[in-house]
Amino acid sequence: MLDILVSPFMLRAFLAAAVTGLSAPAVGTYLVQRRLSLMGDGIGHICVTGVALGLLTGTSPTITAILVAAAGAFLIEVIRSTGKASGDVALALLFYGGIAGGLVLVSFAGNGAFALQGYLFGSITTISVTDVWAAVAMAAAVVLLALALLPQLFAVANDEDYARTAGLPVRAYNVLIAVLAAVTITVAMRTVGLLLVSALMVIPVATAQQFARGFRVTMLGAMVAGAVAALVGVTTSAFVDVPPGATIVLVSLVGFALTAPVGAVVQRRRRRRVPFAVEEQPDHLTVDEPHGHEHGPGCGHEAVEHGDHIDYIHGGHRHAVHGGHYDEH
Repeated sequence: MLDILVSPFMLRAFLAAAVTGLSAPAVGTYLVQRRLSLMGDGIGHICVTGVALGLLTGTSPTITAILVAAAGAFLIEVIRSTGKASGDVALALLFYGGIAGGLVLVSFAGNGAFALQGYLFGSITTISVTDVWAAVAMAAAVVLLALALLPQLFAVANDEDYARTAGLPVRAYNVLIAVLAAVTITVAMRTVGLLLVSALMVIPVATAQQFARGFRVTMLGAMVAGAVAALVGVTTSAFVDVPPGATIVLVSLVGFALTAPVGAVVQRRRRRRVPFAVEEQPDHLTVDEPHGHEHGPGCGHEAVEHGDHIDYIHGGHRHAVHGGHYDEH
């Protein structure tokens, strides 16, 4: 069995799985933040039309899938942002239109229906060298953009109104997130399949959210969880002889289930450190409270991280060092 793991086709499978496990959660973190976790499913369904178009015309299904998925992602963002249909309605349009169009087109492609199964359910062990390097290049571009533009993309995903007020091109960044999702799904369609790709974009993010406190840490943790699940899933499928794509998703689910109790303990400990609800206040609403006690390390009061500074719990509320006095909030 060890000979199988180091065989050329398994090495290609491991490389494709690793880049998929890294790129899918990177984009999935933004989708989860925007409460569009099912967007991956919508674009995955419209990818069926792209793959069928490639099989019908005899061109590369990967290229046609990217073009059709990017066009679909752009269309859904335009529909959502113009208010002509809500996000869930636009997703439904992609779900039904994409899968129906793909099935109609593939019916004219002779044995295209059989070839389509490899894209619907994944076929990572039969991936070619060319497909592997194409997946590596696309995944690298997705991860690079997701990390390099993290402040801007997070601002847009978290609060569009604030981002628009700050002068950011909200529509352009929303379209970019959607196109990155389309490219990621195209990368993953040979790994986990179009029907399961959304799971790899969401489950690692949900796992990382149990422990992480910030958006950047959540994204990095999700990328690690996704890569580990992908590699473990491929390895397991080689030993047990089960479909790799479904195994990767099941490993992700098992990872979430195993870490959930630990995550619950971590969340409880954090709530104990903050025994009361804290609301952010503008600077002009903070109250100056001069007093004789000097807060600092070892002062005897519990220190709690709060943004870019430390608060000290004192007398049932928080004191934040501010110049020569303390703000109370």
